[in-house]
Amino acid sequence: MSVHHLHNNVERPTAHAEAYPWITTYTPGIKWDTVFKPEPLHVTMDKAVARYGAKISTSFLGKTMTYSELGACIDRAAKGLSALGVKPGINVGLLLPNCPPFIIFYYAILKAGGTVVNFNPLYTVEELSGQVKDSRVAMMVTLDLKATFPKAEALMQAGLLPKTILCPFKNQLPAVKSVLFSALKGKEVSKWQESSQRLKIVTYAEVMDNDGKFTAPKVDVEDVAVLQYTGGTTGLPKGAMLTHTNLSSNVQQIISWFPDVRHGEESFVCVIPFFHVFAMTCLMNFAVGIGARLIMLPRFEINATLKLVHSTKPTVMAGVPTLFNALMNSPSIKKYDLSSLKYCVSGGAPLPVEVKKSFERVAGCKLVEGYGLSETSPVASVNPPLGPFKEGSIGLPLPGTIISLRSLDDPEIEVAQGEKGEICIAGPQVMKGYWMRPKETADAFVGKFFRTGDVATMDNEGFSYIVDRIKDMILCSGYNVYPRKIEEALYEHPAVEEVTVIGIPDQYRGEAPKAYIKLRAGQNATKADMLKHLEPKLSRIEMPSEIEFRDSLPKTLIGKLSKKELRAEMENKR
Repeated sequence: MSVHHLHNNVERPTAHAEAYPWITTYTPGIKWDTVFKPEPLHVTMDKAVARYGAKISTSFLGKTMTYSELGACIDRAAKGLSALGVKPGINVGLLLPNCPPFIIFYYAILKAGGTVVNFNPLYTVEELSGQVKDSRVAMMVTLDLKATFPKAEALMQAGLLPKTILCPFKNQLPAVKSVLFSALKGKEVSKWQESSQRLKIVTYAEVMDNDGKFTAPKVDVEDVAVLQYTGGTTGLPKGAMLTHTNLSSNVQQIISWFPDVRHGEESFVCVIPFFHVFAMTCLMNFAVGIGARLIMLPRFEINATLKLVHSTKPTVMAGVPTLFNALMNSPSIKKYDLSSLKYCVSGGAPLPVEVKKSFERVAGCKLVEGYGLSETSPVASVNPPLGPFKEGSIGLPLPGTIISLRSLDDPEIEVAQGEKGEICIAGPQVMKGYWMRPKETADAFVGKFFRTGDVATMDNEGFSYIVDRIKDMILCSGYNVYPRKIEEALYEHPAVEEVTVIGIPDQYRGEAPKAYIKLRAGQNATKADMLKHLEPKLSRIEMPSEIEFRDSLPKTLIGKLSKKELRAEMENKR
């Protein structure tokens, strides 16, 4: 990948340490004003195929593929998709768990000039319908399993989806497992041949039935590569338009941030789903950028993940905080060797300090916290893996990235150092805008800066510290109370495994904090124990008015703790 110090799409003000305090804190050899030349993502894959052809690119339940083999599959899929009408301006959906077809069709869609639209295969038909309507996908790629195909079938039946490309799950497995799957789990395969929508189904074999000699159309780096729908804490999800510039720049920023990665030698364990922007960029696209091996699991299971790390010896693992918390609290962890891991990267939600410390102690590797959003491709800041670490910080802005903290009352005004402000981000990884939503796009920006909705402080060395989401703030007797502060304090109690705090109506204070707690296995604690623990750590106004113990806490489909569900519960009780 070539490095340039000019970028037409990003204004670059003169770098002064006072304005950008992180510059003096960077790891020696990493330059903030280095901006990387963007390229179409499929070109990055082509380079990986040329450079690392004989290296293993993917490993799925024991079946492996080299980069050369992967590249040949992508070329054939791109030619097949092109014959089906995929070209610039055409959106194609992926309704897939982590598996080789995700990688093949992701890059093939881009090579044919199309735009990838990621769909969560755990969504209901109703949830998928809204995204299908909004994104206007021309076709969708999915597996022939009962867990996935009936959803695509229902969308076709409703007239929302013109076509489905169906991939056989059995073909993804090694020969022995393939036979066992047919014998033991054949019932999990849908009877798609009998579907009323059969004429709208194109098989994987039909798409791939060509010589793979394909000349890709010219793709502009400012074309939209991926429509990434935001999970969103409120309202309907919006499609963030991520261009080839956005995504390829973010990969190159990440590569520059980890100077000790060994090109062609690393292996990534992939248990968080590629349809989520975190895994898409920080695992799949990052791995392709350095010729790493992608070791995939179709879904996260604690013991399966530990066993996979033990047997395949990966060097990198990425996950959300609840994933690391679950692994750390598993009684099985002592049975497995995790010593191959060089880095674990946490993102998707704030990482509680106690979870970081405990995981590093148990796993024996560094857990690096980063920060980003769907709208920023996603990575905006990361703790320096080789430099100083500050407890509770989301790290420093990546090269070419500016983080500006703005007044909660007026986003035009930058707050003084050390004061709380809304994180606003500028850089080559910031999205083009929201798909077909000009008003929401305008509201999301102040000048060139994307408004994240997250509140943080920044110290004199450029390290940022998330305080909370603006939407999660609790207005208590006229004061802003931040749930994360209460959660961090509760995580310090040895009996607490997971905790979420939300605001609930309060007759006297307007709103008050309520804590939902899951205790560690075999532990007991009362509300009085928790309040006593919190007394020296919180002001009176921050103390929870209610504490509820639960056997489990609701999570989003990628495993983040979900305040949204708890708020909905409270609303239904009123």
